[in-house]
Amino acid sequence: MFKKKQRLKRIKFLRIKIKKIKVIRLVIYRTLLNIYAQIIFNNNTLFSISTLNKKFINIYNYSGNKYAASIIGNIIGKFCINKGIKKVIFDRSGYKYHGRIKALAESARETGLIF
Repeated sequence: MFKKKQRLKRIKFLRIKIKKIKVIRLVIYRTLLNIYAQIIFNNNTLFSISTLNKKFINIYNYSGNKYAASIIGNIIGKFCINKGIKKVIFDRSGYKYHGRIKALAESARETGLIF
């Protein structure tokens, strides 16, 4: 329970800062078996993808590892570049920057996103 409270506290302060700036953000949410990524601007979701998509499940068997996270980051990065979005704020939802979160972020950066 303590870890969850700490994470929620980190989310609270980060989201307050982001709301003041009013920029496009890349929001990450993870569970034990899946990872979700969304591009959000002014509380409107522009694009979302997760490891639960049918196309993703048909190609890759397991979706809870770094490889799956890097593929999600690559897909979301390509979408942003195609839509002309080059700079986003990386909202990691209070999770530590390592493991699957880091893999997703690095693969999104490789496609050309700046954050």
